Amino acid sequence: MKQSYLIKNAQIVNENKVFKGDVLVEGELIKEIGTNITPSEEMNVVNAEGKYLIPGMIDDQVHFREPGLTHKANIATESKAAVAGGITSFIEMPNTVPQATTQELLEDKFEIASKTSYANYSFMFGGTNDNLEELLKTDPKNVAGIKLFLGSSTGNMLVDNQEVLEKIFSSTKMLISVHCEDEATIRKNTAEYKEKYGDDIPVKYHPIIRSEEACYLSSSKAIELAKKTGARLHVFHLSTEKETHLFRNDIPLEEKQITAEVCVHHLWFTDADYEKKGTHIKWNPAVKTQKDRDGLWKALLDDRIDIIATDHAPHTLEEKANVYTKAPSGGPLVQHAVLAILEKVKEGVLSIEKAVEKMCHNPAKIFKVEKRGYIKEGYYADLVLVDSDSNWTVSKENVLYKCGWSPFEGVEFSNKISHTFINGNLMYENGNFNEEIKGKRLMFNR
Repeated sequence: MKQSYLIKNAQIVNENKVFKGDVLVEGELIKEIGTNITPSEEMNVVNAEGKYLIPGMIDDQVHFREPGLTHKANIATESKAAVAGGITSFIEMPNTVPQATTQELLEDKFEIASKTSYANYSFMFGGTNDNLEELLKTDPKNVAGIKLFLGSSTGNMLVDNQEVLEKIFSSTKMLISVHCEDEATIRKNTAEYKEKYGDDIPVKYHPIIRSEEACYLSSSKAIELAKKTGARLHVFHLSTEKETHLFRNDIPLEEKQITAEVCVHHLWFTDADYEKKGTHIKWNPAVKTQKDRDGLWKALLDDRIDIIATDHAPHTLEEKANVYTKAPSGGPLVQHAVLAILEKVKEGVLSIEKAVEKMCHNPAKIFKVEKRGYIKEGYYADLVLVDSDSNWTVSKENVLYKCGWSPFEGVEFSNKISHTFINGNLMYENGNFNEEIKGKRLMFNR
């Protein structure tokens, strides 16, 4: 018999509405949404009085470090942290070791996830200067998209051949996600600061080295190329106010050929935080000024920016403790991202409906994820219950990442994730995990 759950009296947040109701889950799917669903004996009843029920977040950009970099993280540890943080599906990047730049290596990652991922999963195929033929074999129905590093890449993944770029943009109908920072500008800036400070450059200069100019130069070129070729382009992790003006909000999201994402850390931190946080908030692209953060919020709220994501990219504390030029960029975020945005809801920066649109609905729309991202009858029951009256402080003791730290340490949140359902299974409840069941491979309506 199918397992069933009845979530009673929740504040349901879906498609720009908040309403009190019940959700009946049968097997993997949402069977019924109503106001007075009568429980039967075989149903597991969850009392959600006073709690928000939201769709699970679909995080369109994570680095879970498997295979090859598992001293930092792996799919099991990071997907578990994600589930505790209300993220029910993730899309992982190709810059692992080896890199996912052949179909065989891409499928190896899917195989690992099928055995170890607590959340639903997909992976991006990595483009290089010389793997176009292999790239074109990517199946749009069961692979999230193509990832191109137009800056800040590892190994041979920097795609800097203009002819190749144009061929990729012209040849595939798949969504192309890009990291945009101009390498020549960054190299020049780095050389100037190295001359002055050696390797121990004060981290406060990170946003000047990886500058607004470097970001804008690269993202504007990518957008120009997408317009020229008709490619479906998605620009990852905007970090500057200037870049937000490259995107439009005068047409519905479904009609946009060029979309944009902002990450939680660029919405939360500014360059004023480097003094206290140091390399723990060293990301590529860099956390920049208050003006940039304000501009990103403005563009998110007026729909020039479409998605909130994490760019979860853990490194060990030992690695982060290195001098500037040796300290890697990136930080762990999946356990605290939803809560950070919900904190901004409490502060009145955005509505909970808008938060759900940007974290859940829009990733499902942009990537055409099958039957997820909404609370709808017939959709997969990827659901998160939020206790919005529960104060707690992030500390090393309650961090679930394999790397054992968080840039949010010391932050007091006033929301808590109490329950996370994935494909109708209660995977997380108040600190306890169901470790028997695993997530599913995401499918796409393309």
